Formats: sequence, C-alpha cells, structure tokens
Amino acid sequence: MQSRFSFMKQKKKKKWPKIVSGIVAGLIVVSVVAWIGINDWNINKSLESLGIPTKEDKEVEIVEEPTESIDEVEEPPMEEPVVEEPAEEVDRSGAKGYVGNEILPAEPTYVDGILIASKRYPLPSTFAPGESAEAREAFEALAAEAKLSDYELVAFSTYRSFDYQQQLYDRYVSNDGVDAADRYSARPGYSEHQTGLAFDIGELHFEQHFARESFGETPAGQWLAANAHKYGFIMRYPNGKEKITGYMFEPWHFRYVGVDHATKIYEANTTLEEYLGI
Repeated sequence: MQSRFSFMKQKKKKKWPKIVSGIVAGLIVVSVVAWIGINDWNINKSLESLGIPTKEDKEVEIVEEPTESIDEVEEPPMEEPVVEEPAEEVDRSGAKGYVGNEILPAEPTYVDGILIASKRYPLPSTFAPGESAEAREAFEALAAEAKLSDYELVAFSTYRSFDYQQQLYDRYVSNDGVDAADRYSARPGYSEHQTGLAFDIGELHFEQHFARESFGETPAGQWLAANAHKYGFIMRYPNGKEKITGYMFEPWHFRYVGVDHATKIYEANTTLEEYLGI
C-alpha cells in the first residue's frame, strides 16, 4: 500500500511541468509586449521587422486591370435618324371656291345647255324646280337594269330646296366646323341638289354604306360607276379631283347630264368642270 508521503510527492512531480509551461508562456507574452513597445506600438512596423507582409503591402501588390478612357471607348455607330417625308398637302383650292362668288345671282348659269351648280356658279335662292322628271325616268331605267344583276338601287336623296340645304349645312358646320363641312356639303344656293338633277344613290338593305366612301367598294357601287353613264348620269365628285370639283370623293353622288354628255365624260375619265372648261 502506497504511503501518504509517496502519494503527495508523486502529485507534486506531476504539477511541475505545468508550472514550467506557464512560466514560458508568460515570458513569451512579455517579450511580445516589449517588442511592440520598442516599435512605438506600430503593429505594421513590428510585422515588417519580423518579415511578415502587412495589409498595406498586400494592397500594393494588387494589380488593377487598366481601364480605358471614356474617350478611347469606341461608341457603336449611331443610326441615321429616319426623316419622314412630309405628307402631300391636299390642294383645297376647290374647297375655297366660294371666295369671290359669295353673291347669289338672279339667274342660274348654263354652259353648253348644262345647268351648273358649284362653288363658283351658285343658283338663285328662289330657284326651285323640284326633282327633274327626266332624271327620275332615267334613274328608274338604270335601277331596272341593276336589278337584273341583283343590285336593288335606290335614290335616297334627290331634290333639296334652298331652305332645306341651309338646315343641312348649318348642322354639318355645328358638328364639324366650316372647313370640314365645306369639303362635303354645299352651302345653300351652291348645291347640285337644288337643281333637281342630283341623285344620291345606294343599295337597298345596305344602308350602312349610304353617303359613305365605302359604297364605292361594294359590288353595287362598282356596277353603278361602270354603268350610270348609259342612262345619262355621271359620278359628280370622283376620287382625287377635290381641287377641281371642290368636294371630296363621293361615290354615291350622281348628276344627270344626258346620255351624250355623260358618255363623253365617262370615257374621258374626267369631271364636269374639265369637260366644260369651267
């Protein structure tokens, strides 16, 4: 059995290495602190003296990629700006035809036996012949032939009195203004409808095309344009002739001038103004 003295002696021997280790560690700490103090507590200097690279050294060692000057960077070629051609200006000299013709005459104007009603040649306010019987008869014959091709044509507007034209024109001006109204509606005294020889024509059951340009694109409208002259009617305001007639394209507005004149105008693909030189 081990004595108490032997046990205690052995225990002291075991503690000795720990004491020595503690002393050594303390000396190392003291040395480090003294080293730092000698170098004015500058950790970077201390590391330098020990040959250890500092943070500044590492930053200096970083090699940045050279950046190009803004002036040196080649810009992508700029696209040429698209310059839109100015829209072709519509010559509305015909629409301004009222200028210089503001006074209604005492008598209507006839040229080569044809009654004229336009912005340059107005009618007397008292001129009231009613619908032309000759024009009505010609229309009925025209409509009868159209029916053979399954087109049921109707004249939805013919004669208009001076007063009624005044009401229509005033309404259009109220809705669209004077400039717009003058392109599609005649002022009272200047309307062909007052002659009783103008017929606005459409197809029955297709009222959505009445007094619209779309009528000219329908089979009935195309048939009418190609055959009206055989019965003495001309399309009074053809497409592209506004500067001459004073009115925009109206494929529904036909004017009775007689078979002879109508055929010549149709074959020449012209207007009444050009045909008569007025």
